[in-house]
Amino acid sequence: MTAAGRFFCADAARTRGDSLAGTAPHGSVWVLIEYRGGWPPNGFDGLNLEPHTKGLVFAAAQAVRARVLLVRRHGRRSPEGSRRWAVLRHENSGVYRQHWGTWSRDQDLVAIAAALDAPGELGRPPVVLVCTHGQHDTCCAVRGRPVGRALSERWPDLVWECTHVGGDRFAANVVVAPDGVYYGGLDAASSVAVVEEHLADRIHADHLRGYTDLFPPQQAAVAAVLRRFGPAGRHEYAVIGTSREDSRWRIRITGRLPRTTSFDVEVHSHRTPPCQLTCRGLSMSSTAVYEVASIGIG
Repeated sequence: MTAAGRFFCADAARTRGDSLAGTAPHGSVWVLIEYRGGWPPNGFDGLNLEPHTKGLVFAAAQAVRARVLLVRRHGRRSPEGSRRWAVLRHENSGVYRQHWGTWSRDQDLVAIAAALDAPGELGRPPVVLVCTHGQHDTCCAVRGRPVGRALSERWPDLVWECTHVGGDRFAANVVVAPDGVYYGGLDAASSVAVVEEHLADRIHADHLRGYTDLFPPQQAAVAAVLRRFGPAGRHEYAVIGTSREDSRWRIRITGRLPRTTSFDVEVHSHRTPPCQLTCRGLSMSSTAVYEVASIGIG
């Protein structure tokens, strides 16, 4: 948990055995803004941008509940030259769309607001985001940067380091967007294996935090099916029904071709005892845990 008396939230989470499944934040739209300078602790909100432009981008992103992330390539810190921005969208139909642009002046970022209303392009490869936001949480840098380096060496055109994605205690965290898949608890070697399988459309339960178009108990149910029956493509399983009674959920999952089996997954939730969840957050907090009680095949 500590090194020379220092608390590291990811070490503590591993010692406690915190569960990854069901911890991906809900969302389907991402705004990426390349920023090569130092990242403020609160990311985009802390940037000293032209106020009108910043306000437009923030309002447009908030209107569609988009997550705004600052990004940069691993090891490239020169502020010179034009920078890129992107809007990534995962539609309800499962279609992925992307819109990319460049900026050299703050005012150029106004184009993001228009892109959030535009359909975007189909067929582009996914983006692999590695949280390395050390100003937000120490573990994101300590564990994230080796992962960023390993993945960037393997897929230099796909990988970006990014600001806070949530779940500091699960560092190193990787998000594949607009696929909307969160992975956690990674190191350099496991991250390469996980992303390689993901890009081949084989998602494993190991290191899977969840799919961002599902809610936590649904995420836990899908992860349990993957763990029991093996890896599957991002859209080979669909949640078709969810019912709740107190702290218990019954999740109906059906397989799409070639997996046509259906499953009834019972998920129970409980709260953990209060504990310190981040490196910098000194307050004690409780979290919800989603545990699969049974999987029925029907």
